[in-house]
Amino acid sequence: MIQTETPSSAFVDSKPHYTILDGLRGVAALMVLGYHIFEAFATSHIDQHINHGYLAVDFFFLLSGFVIAYAYDERWKKNTITLKGFLKRRLIRLHPMVVIGAIIGAFMFYFQGCEVWDVSVVPVTLLLVSTMLNALLIPVTTGFEIRGVGEMYPLNGPSWSLFFEYIGNILYVLFLRLLPTRALAVLVFLAGCGLASFAIFGPLGDLGAGFAMTENDILGGSLRLLFSFSAGLLLSRIFRPTKIKGAFWIGSLVLITICAIPRIGGYDHLWMNGLYDSICVILIFPLLVYIGASGTLTGKTATRVCKFLGDISYPLYMVHYPFIYLYFAWVKNENLTFVESLPGAVAVVVGSVLLAYLCLKFYDIPVRRYLTRRFLK
Repeated sequence: MIQTETPSSAFVDSKPHYTILDGLRGVAALMVLGYHIFEAFATSHIDQHINHGYLAVDFFFLLSGFVIAYAYDERWKKNTITLKGFLKRRLIRLHPMVVIGAIIGAFMFYFQGCEVWDVSVVPVTLLLVSTMLNALLIPVTTGFEIRGVGEMYPLNGPSWSLFFEYIGNILYVLFLRLLPTRALAVLVFLAGCGLASFAIFGPLGDLGAGFAMTENDILGGSLRLLFSFSAGLLLSRIFRPTKIKGAFWIGSLVLITICAIPRIGGYDHLWMNGLYDSICVILIFPLLVYIGASGTLTGKTATRVCKFLGDISYPLYMVHYPFIYLYFAWVKNENLTFVESLPGAVAVVVGSVLLAYLCLKFYDIPVRRYLTRRFLK
């Protein structure tokens, strides 16, 4: 029997969650954290350590499509949910952490000054405007990009993926859920072709795009969302579970390896890395989701690990980056090697996990419960 459970913070009528998939989402969030820590020592995306950590976002999009179809497809068929009700639920689930991430980023902003970005020249009024835009998930234009490195959300960079996540939710409710399975499969195939073309023949030779308001980032982010989110929807429709033991540990090992592997091909053969990214996202990640959704948890340790990682995964993703800005600035200002900065790196990991847990227990869950009582019958 596939092991699922319903978290205490879920809606009253929520289906049980796939516990192993929740745990794998937490593993992916930790790999994003590690990927961002090593940004302080990279000269480009080519020599980045934990080089493929950006692929965790594609895994998130795939998981999102899978669990949304699992949670809501039957409700649309039975007319037990409305467009308004669906959008309310998604906002209540996602947006509280968007807001707190922006606030934490604003609070820490003036402590993050370094040679790469001079925060001292940013007036408080502009910081407040940027905070409001980030909290409302409105991408900033050049005039409000207060850090100066081109991010959509300069106070909390990872918010960019929530921008695309919201687009995916809107596409689902207005269009994707209405497609017959064969038509959805055709869309997934075409989106996969587009994604592979972008990765293999694009200017970067990878899928690390979507965080800025450039033409390349908007195209890359859109293709990443369209393929992975739609593939998750399709996988949920055709999913037929089998019994797989050790699914969490197998999935975790594969996910960590995929995200940590060094760059392939270097500057001279960008296409090779693009091909690697395409294989991971188009073939391996759907297989990982299938394994995770089919797996069983037989031990208390694995169950507890999955539950903890699943609980903190989204808060960790949404609150860790202000610490990364701070760590980055410290490394640059002191001209540190990774070994010299290791205590700080450990502090970033521990502090981010602790803050994520505190935000979950004392902010996210209470706020979502209040909003549910206030706005959902």
